This record gives sequence, structure tokens and C-alpha cells, in this order.
Amino acid sequence: MGRIQEIDEYLPLVEQIVAQVAINFPRHVDRGELVRAGVLGLVEAAHRYDDSRGVPFDRFAALRIRGAILDAVRAADWAPRSVRALARRVDATEQELANRLSRMPSAEELADATGTSVEDLRGLRDRVFRSVVLTLDYRAGADDPDMTLGDMLSDRTAPEPDEEMETRELLSYLRDAVCLLPERHRIVVVGYFLEGRSSDELARLLGVTESRVSQLRSEALLMLREGIEAQYQPGDRQADVPMAGRVGRRKTAYAAAISSSSRWQDRLTMMSATATA
Repeated sequence: MGRIQEIDEYLPLVEQIVAQVAINFPRHVDRGELVRAGVLGLVEAAHRYDDSRGVPFDRFAALRIRGAILDAVRAADWAPRSVRALARRVDATEQELANRLSRMPSAEELADATGTSVEDLRGLRDRVFRSVVLTLDYRAGADDPDMTLGDMLSDRTAPEPDEEMETRELLSYLRDAVCLLPERHRIVVVGYFLEGRSSDELARLLGVTESRVSQLRSEALLMLREGIEAQYQPGDRQADVPMAGRVGRRKTAYAAAISSSSRWQDRLTMMSATATA
């Protein structure tokens, strides 16, 4: 029998062995990776097989396939054997308790049954979780079977263009909103958040109490939040009749001042220039 024919004929044996051994592996282990490792084991078996020894090829190949699969799993597993052994014992205990209680045991019940603490259990599972190594083409989508782990990852050091523009616009609104605060509120915000001044320093600068400085800071932050949020309301909402009362009119005027302080083109270009300066 030719070696290529042997490999083709015994490919179903690889699938059969993968189905047997995969039962003992966590769900994150990709069966496709196991099949690839098994096929390599089958190829090796075809090259090493010596029929003069009287061992049937299927038995010889099965040993090679199983060994190749186990070697591949061990190579991708960063957790020490002691950690894996303890994790298996915890999993077995959890399953036993679930069968006995007809529900999943609580963390406290599982800790009691394993003779350890809840904190130690969490630490164990954290170590096991951090030891998992997945390839970027691992199928990770529950709703989309074609979605891979690589599709779900994003490079936060290189934001998407739309995210970068939104950030620039938001920072520009913030800059304009701070500049348009009433003088005392602006001094408190700039002094406290940008210059690192203490409440005591600002109180002496303004000739007020620290309690008043805290009040000014709270008022300023509320004005900033409401003024900036107003910029993201639909156009028809911004054109509504101003809010009733002196406070309402002041809020409406403040939001309108932020909106007209600069053009959207200027907001994006000015923040870009600031970032590269």
C-alpha cells in the first residue's frame, strides 16, 4: 500500500481519535487545531511504519495520532501541570455538587467542598484563564460562525478615524466650554484641574471660603456637562424655545455660545494642530 493511499484511507481515524480525546479538553481548544495535529501524526506514522514487525497499521497510526494531538495541546498550554490537576479536581467536585444539589453550587459551597477559600478558587481560575493561548483565527463568534478572534480585537493605540474625529470634536467643545464659563467658575476649574492648585489656594485667591470653592467647582462641572451634552442633541432640540426662568435661560445661552464659538472645521483642525504641536 502506498503511503499517500494510507494517509487518505486513514483520515477518518484522525477524526475519530479527535472526538475521543476532545472530551477531556476545555471548550476553548480548537478541534480544527487537533485535527491538523492528528493529520501530522498520521503522516509521521505512514513514514515510520514497518510492516515486518507484525503490528497492524491502524493500531500503530492511532498511537502516533493520539501522541501528536497531546503534544500539540501541551505545547499550547502555559499552565503548570499542578495547576491543571487542581483545576480538574475543582471541576469534578463542581460537577458532583451540581448533580447532588440539582443546581450549580455557589462559590462558597464549592470552596467548602474542595477545602479551600473563595479567594483561592478565584485565583486558580484566573491562572488557568490567563494560561489559555488562542490563535487569531480561532472561531469566537456566537452569532457569526465566521467571526474570528482577530476580528474582535482592536488596536487601541491606533483609533479608528471616526473615533479620532469624535475625540477631537469633544475636546474642542470642552475647551470652548471652559473658556465661556463665568470668571470665578473658570478660575476654579483651570486652577484645580489644570494647574493643580488646592482648594485652600483658590479660596485665598478668590477671597472666599473653601466650601464656596467646592460649590463653584460643582456648579462649573454641571455647566460643562450640560453645555457639552447640548451640542449632541438633534438640531430641532437645540432650536426649541429656551427653558423658562433665569437659570433655564442662562443654560440655553451658555449652550448656544459653545455651539457658535467655533466652526466644526475649526474644531477638528485646531485640535489636530494641538495634538501634533
